[in-house]
Amino acid sequence: MVRRNLALRYNAIMARRKIAFSRNNYYHIYNRGAHKGKIFCNDADYLFLLKYVKRELRKHSMTVIAYCLMDNHYHFFLRQDEDIEISKFMQAVFNIYSKAFNTKYNHSGTLFEGPYKAIQVDKNEYLLHLCRYIHRNPLEAGLVGTPEQWPYSNYAEFVGKRNGTLVDREFVQTNFGSPEAYEEFVMNYVPPEKTQRALRHYLFLD
Repeated sequence: MVRRNLALRYNAIMARRKIAFSRNNYYHIYNRGAHKGKIFCNDADYLFLLKYVKRELRKHSMTVIAYCLMDNHYHFFLRQDEDIEISKFMQAVFNIYSKAFNTKYNHSGTLFEGPYKAIQVDKNEYLLHLCRYIHRNPLEAGLVGTPEQWPYSNYAEFVGKRNGTLVDREFVQTNFGSPEAYEEFVMNYVPPEKTQRALRHYLFLD
């Protein structure tokens, strides 16, 4: 009965979701804690989630382009490589994480403020700016002096300072040319106001 109720709830959420996931497309996936509360309380929580992200990626044929986990929200920029929808990957990862978090911290009620948000990123210009936006999150929050100091994103992989697996190095090479070029793009480039306005659709700004 419990499993049936969870399935019905999931189907209802998907019925409300306007976006359709499809092969070879890119998506910005993000969410935050209920009432903007913490969803990660310590290093072990971040590492637990990343462990299951890696496990489920192998099962669901997704590629992580960029990601950043913050204490009260997360961003994933994903490419769906096959017909298995990103929604299945997200359900698998965050059902496990939410249950583990609630058990560990004796937390009751919903962990997140609602269903995750998903936006298809269908213009190459915005693909690039979205990577930078995601990787600058801890910098903009004043948590680090440079993005590679934040361990819970794949910026360090983008700039060649960590040998992690949650990265598409071919994407970095094709779109930025070199790790040094991406580092300069993130740290020094400010998009024109027109581009900033256009990007608002793809970002987590409210």
